[in-house]
Amino acid sequence: MLPETIHVDAPLEDDRYSRFRLIPWWDQEKIRAARVLVIGAGALGNEILKNLALLGFLNIVVVDLDHIELSNLSRAILFRPSDVGRSKAEAVVSAYQELLPEATVQALTANIMQDCGLGLFAWADIILAGLDNREARLWINRAAWKTNRPWIDGAIEGINGVARVFLPGQAPCYECTLGATDWAILEKRMSCNLLLHEANPQGRVPTTPTISSIIGGIQAQEAVKALHGLPTLASKGFVFEGLLHTSYVVEYTENPDCMSHYVLENVVQLPITSAEMTLAQLFKRACSDLGTIDVAIEFSRDVIHKLICPACGEEEECFVPVGALRYQQGLCPRDSRMRVVQTLSGYRPGIDGQTELGARKLNAIGLPVFDIFTARSEETEISYCIAGDAQFVLGALAIRPEVSQ
Repeated sequence: MLPETIHVDAPLEDDRYSRFRLIPWWDQEKIRAARVLVIGAGALGNEILKNLALLGFLNIVVVDLDHIELSNLSRAILFRPSDVGRSKAEAVVSAYQELLPEATVQALTANIMQDCGLGLFAWADIILAGLDNREARLWINRAAWKTNRPWIDGAIEGINGVARVFLPGQAPCYECTLGATDWAILEKRMSCNLLLHEANPQGRVPTTPTISSIIGGIQAQEAVKALHGLPTLASKGFVFEGLLHTSYVVEYTENPDCMSHYVLENVVQLPITSAEMTLAQLFKRACSDLGTIDVAIEFSRDVIHKLICPACGEEEECFVPVGALRYQQGLCPRDSRMRVVQTLSGYRPGIDGQTELGARKLNAIGLPVFDIFTARSEETEISYCIAGDAQFVLGALAIRPEVSQ
């Protein structure tokens, strides 16, 4: 039996969001003020963004690496035939602003794992992801934990799907849900020398617009609930099976050995760009703040420093994130031998010949701009967000450059 309709006799201002305000707990100002990072602008991302626009979210950053193909048009409400070949992120931003002209929306055609600094995650109040690979989800999970931000994951295949919510500092997290099969698939993508194998071109996930609308709708609804402090699917998954239209909620178990459970507790905003500060200068600042010279600077992700051929001895400096180089790029151009990959995870003068590394600007060591560096001593640690880079990443959204914790 359907519930009885509740009629409100009191006059209400008839504006765009007046029906939302009939919901007793609804606070449109929380929606308007929220800063949202949407990762993935495909089938799920389209549905998420459509819902966010209708709900009145005004501050959005969209990240997607891909460009629109003809087949995307059957599963993406915000794409048009004229968009084929265009960046997915740029196309959905244009469509979003048509739906909600007063919104400020920034498109980033980028790889979330290699091209986006942790400052972007810290900027957001909430993160929604509509992706089709475990690598990116694992990276998002670790970045969200470090920056103490909630994120909402969605996955679809065929006419089935799942939506999950992971709150900051609250286990189990996404990594806790990974089993042996998941790790085997992750390891298969990366060679033993940290070079990326090409993805299987036949491995595209079959989906329909109907399942993306269901899962994308749940994700958007969970975001609204989280921003209002209401109960969510925290550390749980809503599973929908389209064949019989059945659904259920699964609960995940914490992995005590999970590598994701780490939060950056003390983040200092440096109003300087990564092109204006060297590693040595950052190290000096950290020594002063921590009161010791026994300090190590840790990067947000590992960087490929050199490719070294074991046969001819030829060395090539790279300075790119691990995962940015394909397997074939590891071959020596002289003798086609596979080269050894030398990586960097941080900076410490006088250790492993890193002193000369200190002269490099922060934007010249293979890390993205608007990133966070962590300095550690034996007793404590402090992190630095290179907040001057916000203007290059956030565009007009950088008018509020503070990164709350």
